Amino acid sequence: MSEYINNTEKRKVLIKDLLKRIHAGTPVEALKNEFSSLLEETNAAEITQVEQMLIEEGMPAEEIQHLCDVHVLLFKDTLNETQSPETMPGHPIRNYLLENQAVRSRLEALATISTHLDSSATVEKIQVLKQLIQTIATFEKHYARKENILFPYLEKKGFAGPSTVMWGIHDQIRLDWKKALVLLGQNVNDPKANAVEIKKLTQQFAEKMQEMIYKEEKILFPAAIERLTEAEWMQIAEQEGEIGFCFIQPETKAQTATEPAAVKPEPQRISEGQFPLDTGALTVQQINLMIRALPVDITFVDENDEVRFFSLTKDRVFQRSPAIIGRKVQNCHPPQSVDKVQKILLDFKSGARDEAEFWIQMGEKFVVITYYALRDEDGTYRGTVEVSMDAAHLRGLQGERRLLDD
Repeated sequence: MSEYINNTEKRKVLIKDLLKRIHAGTPVEALKNEFSSLLEETNAAEITQVEQMLIEEGMPAEEIQHLCDVHVLLFKDTLNETQSPETMPGHPIRNYLLENQAVRSRLEALATISTHLDSSATVEKIQVLKQLIQTIATFEKHYARKENILFPYLEKKGFAGPSTVMWGIHDQIRLDWKKALVLLGQNVNDPKANAVEIKKLTQQFAEKMQEMIYKEEKILFPAAIERLTEAEWMQIAEQEGEIGFCFIQPETKAQTATEPAAVKPEPQRISEGQFPLDTGALTVQQINLMIRALPVDITFVDENDEVRFFSLTKDRVFQRSPAIIGRKVQNCHPPQSVDKVQKILLDFKSGARDEAEFWIQMGEKFVVITYYALRDEDGTYRGTVEVSMDAAHLRGLQGERRLLDD
């Protein structure tokens, strides 16, 4: 095996074989002894590349997710030598690291409270535990930034492993938070009623969170630093504020090793026939198909109160005819409601309000009508959009339906 150790590509082949044997049920310790020399030469980047290769070869992401902790255990000695990336204040990775540091202390407090919960639960302790878990659950923003900002950038580099594996673990942690809070809410009168189950759940999600922190700092973040450019990190930093942070405020506006003025964000790629929008670009056909597919009626009235557009949805709530295009919106309503329409438009134009909502019963339909004022970057009124929908079926929904549960 010695001839493979200093050859990166051949080493990856051996690592892949190693991981496949784990998935087949070979004891970790047996493999650790057999491949000790290989493990000494392996780095975090190679491990992530191999897991990506396994996913591309068809190994289900759920299976890799299930055994991800085993992979970390196998390579832990190597990973422990991987230093967390040192970055400048305001850098996205720096923000992640500071959040990890902050949540660790809260997980330590959680362990202190929950360790003997099954034998010493009190109303006061249950209340403190509930507040602490609610605080820890704000770590959702940390996971959301990874899923919605960092992962898409890595996927563009052909590195989709973290999206498929880590996201699933995030969801397991979220579910444990929710279950624990539900049980704690049932313990108001009898603090010991669910104490054993609450203790189990808190220890379970705390362990998963600690393991995720380890995987981030030893595998994900070094891999991201290696793959993403300075310009891409700046783009990521610009988007983080919309989702927000937990426990921290970024130290300064995002900076990287390169002066911000010297880094120009990559221009948005626009194909022929596409129109650039605030986020992405679409063709006229795509815009039209999207609007027609929405289960709402949309009507646009410009700043001169003239109707300029309405959507041709399959089942409209209110009838519209092409003859109204260019017509004053006041003339599109019966006399008894014109004064209400006029009041809304005047309030929108003056800035007194930005939204007006109404709901009416029309036979079996429960119709919700909402008007929104449209303003440009300077705050200048540019028109009104009316959105109408039959919300009768929404009123009867109960419980949950996740994706395609049926």
